[in-house]
Amino acid sequence: MKCSLCGYEKAHKHGKTSKGSQRYFCPKCQQTFTDTFDTLYYRRQVSEEDVRIVLQAHTEGSSLRGISRISGLAYDTVVSIVQAASRKAQMVHNAQVQDVDTEAIAADELWSFVEKNKSAAWLENSKLEIAG
Repeated sequence: MKCSLCGYEKAHKHGKTSKGSQRYFCPKCQQTFTDTFDTLYYRRQVSEEDVRIVLQAHTEGSSLRGISRISGLAYDTVVSIVQAASRKAQMVHNAQVQDVDTEAIAADELWSFVEKNKSAAWLENSKLEIAG
């Protein structure tokens, strides 16, 4: 098992947590960790399925209070899960997406708007603004 903290390749099993999750020990950094370390499930008292349901409902536009009623989880728990997912997504974006070089931009939404509004005056003004 690879250490989640320092990246050392030879971390080994080190017993189980009180909840029954496998614990690992890294001889290099002398730290213990579980396989859920640095995930949305780390130190949560809810199942992975509950986290998935909360995030799916949030993605579909349900209110946080509505999600709380549907899932049976406390409102603060739902908010905590959504905030943790948001932070994790921002970290992934910062680490991987921001440094992507682009040469062309896909503007599907903008093109749909242009197609709907075929007013020649609007189109000419927008060309001037883009070119200028």
